[in-house]
Amino acid sequence: MDTAPLFRLGTRGSPLAMAQAHMTRDALADAHGWSPEQIAIVPIRTTGDRVQDRALAEIGGKALWTKELDRALLEGEIDAAVHSMKDVETIRPTRIAIAAMLPRADVRDRIVGVASLAELPQGAVVGTSSPRRAAQVLRHRPDAKIILFRGNVDTRLAKLAAGEADATLLASAGLLRLGRADVGTPVPIDVMLPAPSQGAVGIEVRAEDTRARELVGAISHADTRAALAAERALLEALGADCHSPVAALATIDGNRLTLRAELYAQDGSAHVAGEIEGSVGDIALAPTLAHDLLARAPGSVRQLFAGE
Repeated sequence: MDTAPLFRLGTRGSPLAMAQAHMTRDALADAHGWSPEQIAIVPIRTTGDRVQDRALAEIGGKALWTKELDRALLEGEIDAAVHSMKDVETIRPTRIAIAAMLPRADVRDRIVGVASLAELPQGAVVGTSSPRRAAQVLRHRPDAKIILFRGNVDTRLAKLAAGEADATLLASAGLLRLGRADVGTPVPIDVMLPAPSQGAVGIEVRAEDTRARELVGAISHADTRAALAAERALLEALGADCHSPVAALATIDGNRLTLRAELYAQDGSAHVAGEIEGSVGDIALAPTLAHDLLARAPGSVRQLFAGE
């Protein structure tokens, strides 16, 4: 007779999402002395997975990756939901709590199709659905043409192989988790600062579920959690959404946290950059940096943020 699982993890069904769910399952099993088979992985198809022909910002934003998982979690179909934190809205339902972050992977983007932005041919076509990546590419290569590329890693690579674009950009962390370390070339952070939360996997539970919070909390990586808290607080202070071309990265050295950020005009023609340093957990850092960036930003950048 089948035994009910000790814990149920909900996830999107893409190859990368499944890989991240298996990472989470294995971490939970190691932490609690369970066998992996005692943890069920429950794939849930999201609207973001179903609709691939339009930019995310046009059809409801990041909630399209989370709302079906939120429903399954709140209705008790799963005990926790595994997310790429880059895809999770800044403001979450009060009934849901982020209980853990896995150790962050490589935060960089990888360029595929050419070895660097400088090596793009004149007038190159670059496929991406990310306003940040589009703006950063255009800042360095204003001659480039941006077209919409959505879908999972293999879908985007197939579009590139079919000649729909000269290059595309993918998250290094996702490629590494899929065993695709040979794909593309990492772009230095000083050339393309990553998206807030890039490379991080988070696990959410029902806020009132003490058992789940304790079980999942046992696998949380403190520095990753602190870095993402700063990056997400910056997004909140900026009033940023999935339309907003914003890059940010928090790094931690001992008890010191450095938060870097850049805001862009959508066409890359203007941008503003800044950084701030302070103690880990200092809740004033992100709002202070956001205020400084908005105060110094050109009008074409400032109007994209904080409701202007």
